[in-house]
Amino acid sequence: MFKIERKALREKIAEFLKKERELKTIDKSKQQPKKLTARERLGLLLDKGTFTEIDLFAKPRDAELQQLKCDGVVAGYGKIDGRQVCVYAQDFTQKGGTLGEMHAKKIVKVMDLAIKTGCPIIGIDDSGGARIQEGVKALDGYARIFYKNTNASGVVPQISIILGPCAGGAVYSPALTDFIFMVKGLSKMFITGPAVIKSTMSEEITPEMLGGAEVHAEMSGVAHFEDESEHAAILKVRRLLSYLPSNNLSDPPKSQARDNPNRRNKRLIKLVPSDPKKSYDVRDVLREVLDRNSFMEVHAGFAKNIIVGFARLNSTTIGVVANQPCVLAGCLDINASDKAARFVRFCDAFNIPIINFVDVPGYLPGKEQEYGGIIRHGAELLYAYAEATVPKISLIMRKAYGGAYIVLCSREMRYDQVIAWPTARIAVMGARQAAEIIFKDAPDKEEKTQEYEEKFLNPYVAAELGSVDMIINPAETRATLIKSLEALLTKRERRLPKKHGNIPL
Repeated sequence: MFKIERKALREKIAEFLKKERELKTIDKSKQQPKKLTARERLGLLLDKGTFTEIDLFAKPRDAELQQLKCDGVVAGYGKIDGRQVCVYAQDFTQKGGTLGEMHAKKIVKVMDLAIKTGCPIIGIDDSGGARIQEGVKALDGYARIFYKNTNASGVVPQISIILGPCAGGAVYSPALTDFIFMVKGLSKMFITGPAVIKSTMSEEITPEMLGGAEVHAEMSGVAHFEDESEHAAILKVRRLLSYLPSNNLSDPPKSQARDNPNRRNKRLIKLVPSDPKKSYDVRDVLREVLDRNSFMEVHAGFAKNIIVGFARLNSTTIGVVANQPCVLAGCLDINASDKAARFVRFCDAFNIPIINFVDVPGYLPGKEQEYGGIIRHGAELLYAYAEATVPKISLIMRKAYGGAYIVLCSREMRYDQVIAWPTARIAVMGARQAAEIIFKDAPDKEEKTQEYEEKFLNPYVAAELGSVDMIINPAETRATLIKSLEALLTKRERRLPKKHGNIPL
């Protein structure tokens, strides 16, 4: 009797192993040449041997679709650098990775697990969109995912990797996540494809020109990272996670200190010209001040007049916002305001201190900006900084004028430390512009302009009023920022109780 039972058990296990093998085997003839499969992508993303799959045997209810393996999506959890993450990867070999009822349920299940356990969610999107055969069930599936994306926002980091088509309603799940990665020549994102545009608008356009990686990384700002290959994008996701906490109740991970916290920055005097009209690349300043090779730029191709990204100062993760004087003189405009506001809100949600490197002449003037809503977009950036309760430090290197000074430096915006170099110029506007108003008809306008500049365009007036906490030798920038950051890491700040504010979107 025992032998019969044991034989039956072996047969059951053999049957299970056969089914498992069949479900995990991917027909590569249906895959584009040189394109990784869903399982290969997860293998590259996760630490070796850590992936645990769930819902392997999930199938659509529709009898005609029963042959689909895993219902077109591989889902589960694993580890990256020893930290747990929840993941899913759409399988384009199964009906183009289209989304149906069970496909959506699998994604929602891993999202629920991520929220309950407090770990990041990483989705690999490669799908033709909603599965037409399943109709409203597919549409409701997207609705469940969007709702879950919104609930998870600010609770756990959410990352989307677009490694194929992502069209129609499918685009809104990545758009609701924190970071989007795209690959040149491979990734496509658009609401309506070229065929629909041609039939409705009589316009001809290629998928790449409509919604390729370059379009979204450099023009629309939808994508945060643009890479040359799947491998590069996936490895960059791993790097990004090294800066981020697992959830909103945790602190960001610390790396091992490999850079002297007291390293002097003598090169800064040469890197930043004293003449406010001369430009320079602020990335050179960041490389000099931050921990060696620690800066990871976000949104590098979009709104290049402002730089945002993650870095480390004495091994502590920080969010960096820096004006870029070599693009539009570092002015704030509509896109720069959107880019910086989104980044600041992410840092605040996940306990990442923010340091501003300021050299800004103000908001960009002009009819285009006014018509485009610079007031509304500029207010969005103000809102993001005013709302943020993480440590906020501002370093004024050269110019800080007008409304841009208020948003990026003002103590009344609850900055914890405002630090200035002796070269800093803090005023409502530049000396020339001020002179055109104050000394418009004065016969000695040039002399008065010079006098105004010497008297008011320096950091000492602001320091006398307590608006600047300290004026430092540029060579001491790194050491000063580290000391300020360490003093603020235990900061606690309460805000008025409310459901949520109404950010001017």
